[in-house]
This record gives sequence, C-alpha cells and structure tokens, in this order.
Amino acid sequence: MTGEARPSGSAVERLTRMGARLLHTPMSGADLCGTDRNTPGAHPCSQYVIRENAPLIVPDVEADPRLRDDPAVREHETIAYAGYPLRSPDGEPVGAFFVADVVVRQWSADELADLLALAEAAEAAATETSLRIAYGEAQLALARQQWLLETTDDAYIALNTDGRISGWNAASEQLFGWSAAEATGQVTTELIVPPRFRNVHEQRLAEARRIGTSELVGQRLELAATDRAGREFQVEMTLQTELVHGQPVFHMFLHDISARIAMQTALEDERAFLQALLDSMEAGVVACDSKGKLAQLNQLLTKIHGLGVEPVEPEEWPATYYLFEADGQTLIRPRQDPLARAYRGEIVQHQDIAIVPPGRSPHILLTNARPIKTKDGRCLGAVAVHHDVTESRRAERLRRCRHAVANALSEAISAQEAGVTAVEAVAAEMQWACAQYWEVDEKRDRIIRIGSWARPGTDLAPFDGTDQLAFIRGESVPGMVWEHDHEIWTTDLLHGFADVGRLPLGHRLGLRTAFGVPVHMGHRVAGALAFFADTEIPRDDEILTMLQSIAGQIGRFMERRRAEDLTLALAAARRDFNRVVEQVNDCLWTVEMTPSGEVLSQYASAGGRGVFGGVIPTDSDMALTFGNLVHPDDRQLFELYHERALSGLPTEFEARVIGFDGITRWVWTRGTPRHEDGHLYIDGISTNVTERRELADQREQLLAQEQQQVHRLQELDRMKDELVAVVSHELRNPIAIIAAHTEVLMDEPDLAGQAELAAIERTIAHLVHLVDDLLDVARFDSGQANIDLRPLRLDRLLHRAVQEHQHGADAKPVTLVTEIDALPVVPGDAHRLRQVLDNLLSNAVKYTPPSGTITVTAHATDDTAVVRVTDTGIGIPADEYPKLFNRFFRASTATSRKIKGTGLGLTVVKAIVDAHGGTITAEPAPGGGTRFTLTLPR
Repeated sequence: MTGEARPSGSAVERLTRMGARLLHTPMSGADLCGTDRNTPGAHPCSQYVIRENAPLIVPDVEADPRLRDDPAVREHETIAYAGYPLRSPDGEPVGAFFVADVVVRQWSADELADLLALAEAAEAAATETSLRIAYGEAQLALARQQWLLETTDDAYIALNTDGRISGWNAASEQLFGWSAAEATGQVTTELIVPPRFRNVHEQRLAEARRIGTSELVGQRLELAATDRAGREFQVEMTLQTELVHGQPVFHMFLHDISARIAMQTALEDERAFLQALLDSMEAGVVACDSKGKLAQLNQLLTKIHGLGVEPVEPEEWPATYYLFEADGQTLIRPRQDPLARAYRGEIVQHQDIAIVPPGRSPHILLTNARPIKTKDGRCLGAVAVHHDVTESRRAERLRRCRHAVANALSEAISAQEAGVTAVEAVAAEMQWACAQYWEVDEKRDRIIRIGSWARPGTDLAPFDGTDQLAFIRGESVPGMVWEHDHEIWTTDLLHGFADVGRLPLGHRLGLRTAFGVPVHMGHRVAGALAFFADTEIPRDDEILTMLQSIAGQIGRFMERRRAEDLTLALAAARRDFNRVVEQVNDCLWTVEMTPSGEVLSQYASAGGRGVFGGVIPTDSDMALTFGNLVHPDDRQLFELYHERALSGLPTEFEARVIGFDGITRWVWTRGTPRHEDGHLYIDGISTNVTERRELADQREQLLAQEQQQVHRLQELDRMKDELVAVVSHELRNPIAIIAAHTEVLMDEPDLAGQAELAAIERTIAHLVHLVDDLLDVARFDSGQANIDLRPLRLDRLLHRAVQEHQHGADAKPVTLVTEIDALPVVPGDAHRLRQVLDNLLSNAVKYTPPSGTITVTAHATDDTAVVRVTDTGIGIPADEYPKLFNRFFRASTATSRKIKGTGLGLTVVKAIVDAHGGTITAEPAPGGGTRFTLTLPR
C-alpha cells in the first residue's frame, strides 16, 4: 500500500491481501493521493485510474497504447492490471484499489465483481466497522471458495513454496487414496509423482520458486500420476499460482483421464488398422460420413487422383476428383457419382467411370457403392469400391481390334478391300472419328485415298467427302508417312506438319488428334493407314505397335494378292459359292434325268444331314432312294412331282420324309429343269420345314385357347358390371330410407345438433356419391348412359361452377384464380359437364394444402374449347399418371396422406368426356401439383 493518506490502514491492508487471495494475483494494493492528487510511490497504472476517475481493466499492458508507451509502466514488472477508483463522499477520486499480475490475464466478470466489492469496502474503510464488514464478506467468499473446492469432481491440491501439500480436497482423497490428514505436509514428488518423473517435477518446482510462477500456468496438461497402491494412471491437470508474502503458492486441479486415453488409443488403433487394410487393397476405396463429407480415401485411389481427402461438398466431387463418364469426356453429373448415389440410399453395382486428372494417366474404374447403415437403420455414410480395369479394358479393346482386323483380312478378296475394312474395324472398335486407307499410285508421284470411314453420327463430309483425294509427298498425314517412311502422331493439326493440307478444315470440324503408319510392300512404302480422333490422345506406343502389325499384315496381303490375282479371283468366286451353301441349312442338289428313266446324282451339299438325317448316296437311282424315304401317306405327292420333273417343268411338293436316322421330318422340295448338251438336269433345293409346320400347328392351338380366354374374360367383365349395377341400385333404397329417418331425427328438438346424427348424415352423403359413381360407371360401360347434347355456353357453366366452389376454397383456405375467355357455343349435356367440372374443382380443393393456389383457365381454338384446372397440391408420381383414370385407382400421394376417396370420380369424368367426343388429360403442373386439361369439340 502506498500514498500519503492511510485511514484505517490495517483494514485496507487486509482487503488488499484478500484481493490477492481471491483473485490469485501476486500484487494487490490501495494507492491514496493527497490534495494535489499526486501519488508518490504508487503503482504506475493507478495514476490513470485516479486522473480519469474511472476503472482501468488491462489484460496485457503491451496491448494498451497509453501504458505501452509510459516509461514507468514499461519499467514495472506488471503485465495485467485491474483497478477501481476510491472516491470521497462527494465523488472526488482519492485513490485507486487494484490487483496486478506478472502474466497476461483475461479478467473474468466474477473476478472484476470481487475486485469492485473490495474497492467499495476499502472506500468505506474510514471506520473500523466498515472494514469488519468488508473482511466478513471476504471471509464468506473464501468459505464459498473452500466449499466449491470440497464439492468439485476434480481433485484439488495446494502446494506451498517448498512443494509440500497445504490443500487436499475430498476428490483428491478418492483419486489418490490418501486422506487429507495423511497428505497435508507431504511432498507431492514422493506422494503422487511416478519415480521416473520426480527429477523433472523437482526441477520445475525450483524454477517456479525462482521466478515466482510457472510456464505451465493456465495450460491443460496430461501427466502420469500414482495412487496409494502404486497404480500409475493418466491425469489432466490445470495449474494456477499466486504469490503469498512474495512466495509462490501452487493450485492444481486434476482428474483421471485413463478411460479417455484408453478409448483414444483403441480408436487410433482401429483407424490405423482400417487404413492399413484399405491401403493394402488392390481396389480404390472412398467413403463419406453421415453429413456427406469425405472421410476416407485409400492409398490406391490417392495415387490415381493425386489428391487426398478434400473438404468439398458432394456437388463438387466430380470436378475436384476429375470423375468422368466411361467415355472419359463427359464430366459425371454430381447426382450420378457412385458415392453420391450410395449416400442417397442407392446400391450401385458395376458402374463404369473414368478418372482423368490433368497431367496423369486416365483410369477406367468399375465401381460398386452402397450406404453404410446401422442395424437400427441409421445412415452412417456411404462407401464406394473402385476396381481399376484400365489395363484389362485396354487389352480387351486391342484384342478386339486385332480380332476384327483378322476377320476383315480373312474375308477380303483384294488388297484394297483388306486395307479399307481393316482401318474401319480398328477405328470403329477404338471409337475414333475417322479412318482412311491410302495407296501410292503406280507412277509413285501421288498417294491416293482408296477408302475411308467416319464414325456414325459424326459429320466430317467437308473433310472426308466421297470425292477422290490425293496428296503429294510430305502433304498432310499420308504424305508425311510416305515421305518419312515411319509412323507419325500429333495433337497439333494446325502446326504439326510443314504442309498440313486439309487438317485445318478437320480442326474446324472438331478433330484434335491425327496419326498414321506406313504400309510396306517389300522395301518400299506402298500405302498408309491414317486415323483421326475428336479428342486429344497422347502418343501411345502400344497402339502404334498394333497399327504397325496391322499395316504389316496388309502389306503381306498386298504382296500375296498381286502375285496370285487370277487364281485369287477364281478361288474367291468358288469360296463365295461355298460360303453361301455352307451357311444355309437346306440341301442343294443336282440330278440328271436319263432317257431310260434313271435319276443320277451330280451334286449334293452338306446340308443334306439336317434334311434327310444322313448323307444321300450318289451311286444309286435317286428317284428310288428318295421315293423310299417319303412317308407312305405322302408318296402320291412325290409321284406327281416326279412326273412333272420328267416332263421338264418346274415343280415342287411338301411331304413327310422318314430320314436315314429314323426321324420323320416335313421337307419342302423345289426343282428347276436345265437342258445342257442334250442332257436334262434338275437343280433343286430341299428344306426342312418341320419347325414351321409345328409352329403353325401350335399357333392355331394357342389362337383357339386365346379366343376362349377372351370370351371368358368378357363374360366375367359383363357379370362384374351387372353385379356393380345391381348392388348399387339395391343400395339406393336403403340409403334413402336411412337419410329420411335421419332428417326426421334431426328435426326433433331433443336430438338437434347431435354429433352422431351429423356423422350419419355425412356418411349417407358419401354413400350416395359412391352409389351414383358406381351407377354412372356401369351405365357408361354398358352404353346405357344418356347424353343430351344441346348448344351450351361452356364459359357460363364454368363461372357458375367456380362460384359454387369458392366457399369451399375460402374455408380451407386456398386461392381460386380464374382466367376464363369468352367461349363459343359447344354441343354438350349441361348436367354431365357440370358433373365433370365439379369433380375437377372439388379434387383440386381437396388435394391442395392451405395457402395453395388453384387456377382455372379456358380458351378456344379453331375447333375446340379448352379448360384447364391447375393446382399446387400434393401432386401425383409420374409413373401413376397412365393409371389415373382407371376404375378404383388412387394415387399413392393421396393414400399415404389418408385422404378419403373412392377412385371412381375421374373414371366417371373420363367416361362423360369420351361420350362428348372430347379428351381429358393429366400432367404435372409447373412448380408442383397437377394440371387437368379438358378439350371439347365445337
């Protein structure tokens, strides 16, 4: 305490000490000033409190420009300061009551309140009584503090300067096993610190005694401790210090965190195990949590993406992780990402995606994904497993290319055909935009396009038209291949060659990659294969190797074909004939009809096995052989056929034949006579038509069965309609009697207003409506409904209907909006059309929630009047619209909300509209709800 005037000094001193204890500060005091307001020897910060007659609360003097630049403050050891002015009864400042700390400190509201109370007590310390009251309040605060320490769940230990225990609450006794009496006065190092940490503990105590505080103050520390039984466990400690008589006193708050540490360790072990398991998988794995945030990305997928788990929303996954459709060109829509689909609850199987990160190799992934759910159905997130099928798909594609080329070359009959079909097969399989086959002409001054192929749907006509095209050496892709006699590959169609030829035109049409390989015949370039893609494809040596192999096959093909042109032409013609014959299941044959009546075989194809059950012998009379095979019941047909053939006329017959294998088949035989060098030959075909005959028989049987079924269904439908009509008609009288008695009862004074009678009345109205609908359906189905067509003003009828439904709309409430043009006169039944409008309007009111809107519009076209009723109601699922006008059908959106209805109203509406020659349709309304459109002819 400093200053000139010190009234009741002992009381003020006790208050300052109390402030130090309550606020745990090393400095506390009351600076009083004289009449000139000078405060010699006072705390340097107190002059600001006295001068400004206002509190000064500073957590860090370095953060306050006034104090930071004050030399007296800068030389003082104070870091944090809190002071209140002491005022005389007339309000003039006479001093300052303060506490200060040597560390940065955020003064809490409770601390400032305690400090203010002490300042007010000091201000009133002019008398001993005021001091006693202030001291009593301080003692009460200390008692409250002691009570809190004894009842808190945390162990509290107070240490004096030499490290001996001076405070030990009940929680400490429970945690460590030592009573307060046993612990008080003991050295903490020996009582609760494990032996291996005791030296460090003593060193920190010595350092704290030396500097008056500890660097650990205010921190949450995890330490090892031991209890009375020697058990070592983990605790979390918070340390506070205060200076008492210039010596530090330590306050420690501790609680056992062994369970938390064990749980954290187990969780970290599980995570490490899971990550190691995922990283060891040969498939990429990605998972998200219940909030849709990415939570896991294994090592394989990280290598493919070049990215780890990024804090992005599901909508950003495709763009962030370069997710494309299987074509590698189209970015996947966010809702089609497999993980996003699984997060929404879908189970995804075998979805192909491509990952195409910039500067990295693209990958094709076969993906399965599913949501992660607990047994009780809670969603914990989703997981997707990606199998890298890039190499297998690539190998399969190249294999298919080679196979397609092999097939093309095996079927080609000329070198030019081989080249054209080969490049077409390769480009089609690899999905390139265009392929061309070129040959060097005989003069070897030009390379000429022999043929080309463009991918279906790709318009390259200006670049790859049908006109003959030729280049000189070094011009465009084929000319460069010819000039340099090796493969080329470029993604720069505008500047990739010295002479780009037509490539700029191809670039304008979307081509981005061009490559080609030479075709050799001997040691010379005989041609070139040129390919074009509409995407940028990096040079691929494996593809070039495949193309060089194909070019080599074509070159060898050219050499072989040119050496054997004449032989090849003859062989090709024979091969074509044999190919046709081998691919038909018929038996082709030629016989000679000799003058003696014998029938000698000249030729029989291999198809005879499927027709006659074996090989037809060629060393016997074919008439006898074939006649013996014909079923006895059909031999007369064969004899007529034979007689007609002998006469030299075309003929045919169809008969059952018992084959060489004993199986009876239906065989259709046709023969055409041919005269050659005085001989009569018959060229014929015999076809196995057993399946056709059997199918015809089965078709007749099925047709008869189907007609019987249709008759039964029609009869059942008629009986059902009659039953509905009879039941509905029979219900009307009982309902009418119940309604009449109900009206009588409701007129009775004693029963008027009874809820039960009102319920009966509502039920009767519902039943009457149901019966009327059933009768209407039955009448329309049976064609007995009467439609009285008369000239009708539809707009007036529509206005009346809207007015009568306005009350119901207001009661809900929903907004009823009309946009009804003047409509021409239409032929119609006013009663029935009003029934249609009432049904549409009542449905709109029923299925539109409060505050919704119903819009009724009407306009005329050249030959129709159109009425639309649009609501913003609960709507109808898209797949249910086709069934909306079916009898008894109700939309799932209505049944799920338990909205009452019969499912007959719209059936009756459609029947009435159909009877008027009009149409009624339903569709989703823009922005939600349903729109019904009624069209009537004028």
